[in-house]
Amino acid sequence: MHDAADTIADTYRLGAGPWTMTPVTRGALGQIWKLSGTGSSWAVKELLFGCDEEQVRREAALRQAAEDLGIASPRLMSPREGSHVSHLDSGSPIKLYDWIDGTRADASDPDVLDWFGRTMALLHRAGEGESEPPGDWYERCPQDAEWEELHGKVRRAGLPWADALGRFIATPARELAHWVTPSDPGGLVTSHLDLQPQNVLVGPAGPVLLDWDNAGSASAERELARALFVWSCGNEGRVEAGVRVARAYRNAGGRAVVQGPRSFSMLFATDLNYVYVQAECAIDPTVTPEQREFASGQVVAALGRVPDLAVVARLSAAVEGVR
Repeated sequence: MHDAADTIADTYRLGAGPWTMTPVTRGALGQIWKLSGTGSSWAVKELLFGCDEEQVRREAALRQAAEDLGIASPRLMSPREGSHVSHLDSGSPIKLYDWIDGTRADASDPDVLDWFGRTMALLHRAGEGESEPPGDWYERCPQDAEWEELHGKVRRAGLPWADALGRFIATPARELAHWVTPSDPGGLVTSHLDLQPQNVLVGPAGPVLLDWDNAGSASAERELARALFVWSCGNEGRVEAGVRVARAYRNAGGRAVVQGPRSFSMLFATDLNYVYVQAECAIDPTVTPEQREFASGQVVAALGRVPDLAVVARLSAAVEGVR
């Protein structure tokens, strides 16, 4: 990646090299690289499945509005006026961010939980006034016929998790899909939409919120509910962590309120859709073998953490009393 490193440094006017790029981690949407040289480091996100530049503009606008309210996040750099995206010689779109040194947020740390609750309240304040409906990823999920067609393809491909996918389709997928409905248009905000502990690094100056790629319209109530489930460690059901986040959110002026399992519609939709798209990718002959292998591993992992409705009900009952 030496030539790519030099190209990126030149495109973003980072100065003379030598520059090096080393792989850091792979996510659902792309590969993260560390670009280093001249005593500085940068994070390069290579987008493996293309890029919607309008979505990137939403990301940049929300990140700036959040920064104005005191939320720390990596800067999204601009290679030229009016754009935050450039391309490698291979054609892959990339985005360049500040490199952040830190450790992953500890969802059992009371200070981190308080910070997160306050931060979510500020985000919802920054994104008030949204009128565009949320995307289908957050509002709908695959129907029975779609699941059955996909399952047939997975079985014919001989993937080892085909039976597990079938069991998932037969019961959990149907139970969760029952709660997936359109949002109330009166409670929409522009927000981050991926508020997980792995997207927070704690550095010398405190927590920093990463990975704003999904920024867009959402129900504040539903984003709150999804975040409470994730930050209470999912099916581990650490209800006290969820209650602490909800209280910090409320104390910081957050207006959304969880109102039973229906508030978790976004959680259920995104988890169901994630299993579906990764299973599709795992059998897609048009992507690379590495991408199919990654997707296959993601299906196995996602099937192991599907939300348990009993855990959701306990969490919901606990946080409904936070006012």
